[in-house]
Formats: sequence, structure tokens, C-alpha cells
Amino acid sequence: MTMRNSFDWTPYRRSTVGFDRLFDFLETSGSGAENYPPFDIEKIADDHFRITVAVAGFKSDEIEIVAQQNMLTVNGRKAPAAEGEGRQLLYSGIATRAFERRFQLADFVRVSAADLADGLLIIDLVREVPEAMKPHKIAIGGNATPTLVEDKQAA
Repeated sequence: MTMRNSFDWTPYRRSTVGFDRLFDFLETSGSGAENYPPFDIEKIADDHFRITVAVAGFKSDEIEIVAQQNMLTVNGRKAPAAEGEGRQLLYSGIATRAFERRFQLADFVRVSAADLADGLLIIDLVREVPEAMKPHKIAIGGNATPTLVEDKQAA
């Protein structure tokens, strides 16, 4: 028995502006997504996040990480075994199939570092909001210059 989860986002699309990507994401999320390879997403600090992907059996030159706009894509392609290696598998339980894992990133999030150790691919992400996008307090009247409003949550 398969449950179908469909929701019509049309009324919300009509009354919002600039949220098309959000609705596209909601419509496509959970639609037969594969669970390989497994991953964790953790919040290290307010503007620092870490994605850890289990990529046992893959070498660093067999993994590709691509950050493009608000999408982070991790691809893994195992190099074909060289002929005459003398390896004869009786049972193969380690998954080394090719994979592609996509992560939707928020605005102003960039990849700061990536590392591969002990079968885990660790990708560090940092959110850096440009100064022009931060809230500024505007004085009424006069020629006063705007002052930056400090984030009360960060303090």
C-alpha cells in the first residue's frame, strides 16, 4: 500500500511573489528520493553548518562537489576496477554504486571547506549576509546616515 501525498499549492502561488523556488522545492521533496548515501546535517553555530555524507569506499578523486546558486550537488563515481588485480569477491556488501545527492541551500550560504576522512565526506557551510542586505535604522529628517541594526539573537 502506497500513500500519495499531494497538495495543491496554486492558491499560495497566486498570493505570493518571489517564492516560486520554495513551492517547487515543496512539490518535489519526498518524491521517491533515494536514501543512498546516508548523510547528517548539523548546525555548528548560528551561521555555520556541516553536512556529513557517508561515502565509504570512495576516494577523493572519485567524488565531485559542485556549488551553484542555491544548490549543492555531491556526485560519486567509483573508478572501474583494473583488470588483473587478482581480487575475487565471494560476497559484495559494500555499496560502491554511483550516486548524486542534492542539497538546497539558503540565500548567502557558501561552501567554506570540504574534507574526506574515515569514509566520511565533511562539507562546511557558512552563511554570510552582505552588509547591504542587513537591516539599517533610518533616521527621520535631516541628512543622517543609516546605522546598522545589530542582530539581538547573535548577542
